[in-house]
Amino acid sequence: MKILIYGLNYAPELTGTGKYTAEMAEALADAGHDVRVVCAPPYYPEWKVGHGYRSWRHRIETMRGVRVFRAPLWVPKQPNGKKRMLHLASFALASLPALAAHAFWRPEVVMTIAPSLANAPGALALARLTGARSWLHIQDYEVDAAFDLGLLKSDRAKKTACKLESRLLKRFDVVSSISDKMVERAIKKGVSRTNAFLLPNWVDTSAIFPLERPSEFRRELGIGEHTKVVLYSGNMGAKQGLEIVAEAAAAALKTRQDIAFVFCGNGATKLDLQKRCADLPNVRFMSLQPIERLNELLNLADIHVLPQRGDVADLVMPSKLTGMFASARAVIAMAQEKTELFEAVNKRGEVIKPECVDALVDAIEKLVANPALRANHGEAGRAYAQERLSPKSVFARLEDRLITLVGGRPPHLPGVRVKDVVSSSSDLARSEVSELPPLVRIAEPTIMPQIEKID
Repeated sequence: MKILIYGLNYAPELTGTGKYTAEMAEALADAGHDVRVVCAPPYYPEWKVGHGYRSWRHRIETMRGVRVFRAPLWVPKQPNGKKRMLHLASFALASLPALAAHAFWRPEVVMTIAPSLANAPGALALARLTGARSWLHIQDYEVDAAFDLGLLKSDRAKKTACKLESRLLKRFDVVSSISDKMVERAIKKGVSRTNAFLLPNWVDTSAIFPLERPSEFRRELGIGEHTKVVLYSGNMGAKQGLEIVAEAAAAALKTRQDIAFVFCGNGATKLDLQKRCADLPNVRFMSLQPIERLNELLNLADIHVLPQRGDVADLVMPSKLTGMFASARAVIAMAQEKTELFEAVNKRGEVIKPECVDALVDAIEKLVANPALRANHGEAGRAYAQERLSPKSVFARLEDRLITLVGGRPPHLPGVRVKDVVSSSSDLARSEVSELPPLVRIAEPTIMPQIEKID
């Protein structure tokens, strides 16, 4: 079938929504579906457009069998609430010509990814115009998070935004999200249960697995063989509450020569975090590592730490947890009871109260002192990843729902299933890069034949 995916983030971004959107698109393409993507140039989590890309130009490239249409956007150097809104609006507007051009391609399914919900009206309009089925996949409830985190504060604006969000959600044929509680939140916002769908993030346990030797990063970072490493890897943003980990490193563990903290990632709060830890000899910082070194990185940890602010407990299900579990290393997560994160980590790791430095220090010292407990947690986490989060099972359910949505398997796809051809996340080879015609030409009726000739 013809599937158009419309979302802000995409590969070669290494973390978050872009990573999962790309793997999903590639898996569907490998299974024989005709998949196209309208997205922005890579910029996350550095908030800087990636090398070789331009924020102001349209561009087409073919990536692992997926035709990718890049549209311009504005990327603020120091994002805050208002700048983020302008950032999202810039892509929603600038991507409309590339989106509209696909009316001539006539997709059977138009899937849009949130964030950003600003793309939803355009996706719905294209689906209505072409007779396609509409699908909204929610990785993050950005409206709720923006107000709960204080990025936006006006009560009037919140009421208006929530009302608009509810109206948009109810107009999609399918609304999916990555955890049971996030699906329930969609239902509370007005989505019917028959239209709600669970599509969890996944992890390839053949690519992420426990090493039988010390990670190469120990030597590169100058960390001794017997030093226990507490690792945070991922985006460094407002939702993470990373200052709690920094305070733990400074408050009680500063003199522990047998414990080292490693922060790996980029994001809006990284500079502030580095300033907090400038005088701490037990703390090291790394930038995001290429995907081919991800398993090496995750195996650096003796203990993974997953900090999270208490006010976003059910708004997000951290995607980084899947890799932590697959690496078979112990996990400490901050979560309130009865939240989905609590249920996922409880009995497979240590769950502590969010934003509590003393609880984090106690949990770290407990695991450092008990290697058997660390091993038990690691084994339980990996078993969970293998049983519940495999790409094969997740993509099979996705494809089944897509087929049901469009009313049966198209005749040009005889029997090839996503679960038989799972894309490997370790291969990020990209090819066939070209530039789009100028913006003034992209909405012309002849644009699709022109695009097809660009290779």
